[in-house]
Amino acid sequence: MQATIQLCTFNRARLLERVLQGCFEQTVGGDIYEVVLVNDGSTDSTLDVIERARAGATAPFTVINQENSGLAHGRNAGIAAARGERIIFIDDDVLPAPSLVAEHLRSQAQHPDDVIRGAVINTESFEELPPPIYGWRHYSGNFFWTSNVSVPLRTLREIGGFNEEFSEYGWEDIDVGLRLRARGLRSILNPKAIAFHFKPPPRKGDVPSMIRQARAQARTAVQLEGIHPTWRARLATGNTAAQRLLHKWIRGIGAARYFDVMLRDVPIDRDLSGKQLWAARRLATDAYFEELERARITR
Repeated sequence: MQATIQLCTFNRARLLERVLQGCFEQTVGGDIYEVVLVNDGSTDSTLDVIERARAGATAPFTVINQENSGLAHGRNAGIAAARGERIIFIDDDVLPAPSLVAEHLRSQAQHPDDVIRGAVINTESFEELPPPIYGWRHYSGNFFWTSNVSVPLRTLREIGGFNEEFSEYGWEDIDVGLRLRARGLRSILNPKAIAFHFKPPPRKGDVPSMIRQARAQARTAVQLEGIHPTWRARLATGNTAAQRLLHKWIRGIGAARYFDVMLRDVPIDRDLSGKQLWAARRLATDAYFEELERARITR
């Protein structure tokens, strides 16, 4: 078994069905790779989706059903079950292109011990995909990003997998990347290893969850720096004195009130316009740095 596609899911049955189809539409044979799915306590129709996928699977398909325990715990369960020499991580809202496994393995032949990063192209629909062409708009400088990345399974097990102390959203993959970098691995980009990330236009009703997620990410940012007290961790999370001071000043002048006004009369089910989306992101950023300051004090 040369490769394992590993993904975790929670209450995304509608997307998961198409994602699993993509996992089983690979150009390499079913004797080359497997799919390992961790169902993290889903309460929607995920189990029905899994059974339909099992019936049509063209490669070995392992499913682990667990109580809702968070992404790091789920990833580790997937790592424990994996058999491929190289483990390829995607998310349950990421559709792999048919050549994904083949491209990761092609890069592995040239860089057998390193991290391989694939291209992630955002799409508003899995039914009408954009051209599978990597460009500057799709660039990510992350060393290890689980939307589309692979690493030797042996190496990942040797560093202990994912840190399950990351129980909230954010930074658990950055933590793995920092440990892999410290071990001497390089991160190699293969722009032909393409996956499509489902990113629908945000709506007014999404703004509270954007803010909650930002606050959770701030708390895990402080957690990350506690584990990795380095400039790389601080730069990745924005947890630098200059950035904290800037955003403290922005909060001090009450900029959030202006952003709130821009969103006040938008219907809850309407897609945000460009300016409205900008305002929503500014509110989330404001919440992130406010929570960052609080988490630093209580750490």
